[in-house]
Amino acid sequence: MKPVRFWLGAALAATALTACSDKTPNVILETSAGEIEIEVYPDKAPLSAADFLYHVDNGLYDGQGFYRVVTPQTDPLDMGMSLIQGGRLDLVPVTAAVDHEPTGASGLTNTQGSVTMARDEVDSGSAAYFFINLGDNSFLDEGGRRNPDGAGYAVFGHVISGLDVARQIQSGRVAATTPLAGTENQFLEAPIIITKAYRK
Repeated sequence: MKPVRFWLGAALAATALTACSDKTPNVILETSAGEIEIEVYPDKAPLSAADFLYHVDNGLYDGQGFYRVVTPQTDPLDMGMSLIQGGRLDLVPVTAAVDHEPTGASGLTNTQGSVTMARDEVDSGSAAYFFINLGDNSFLDEGGRRNPDGAGYAVFGHVISGLDVARQIQSGRVAATTPLAGTENQFLEAPIIITKAYRK
């Protein structure tokens, strides 16, 4: 296990070095609903950005997709959360967990169009699952009210085109049952497939 983790760490470091040559690389997500273009910020959130770019560069999103949609009406905490979540459809990380990069340090925020790393506990984030904010979800920032730990969620990019596609995905039909408690009416009946992800 240790050699695999070391290899993954080295690969992520190489990705980070490549990313540094372009301060804001753009990524295209070709989906079955249309195209989404994301500007990535390795200068502000280097670990999260490197993990996302590693998934892109190694085809780890190809054939995967967007599977969860949250609207203010389906937010169980009644905070008005609005987003779509995607990545690996099996929800299983391929790379080691990424250290948390709080918004207070990055200067980024979970407002409309921002792209953010999902997580459970602090330092458990992975680009295997990320989300696109479709409203002002600043309560997901460091010090916000969403999680008791107050650490927030790490932003690493921003949608620069295709927000209409993301909203179309959000409006998809949801399943009657969901695999996780607290996600009722949030999982799509049929995921929107990412046919290809690549750097522009």
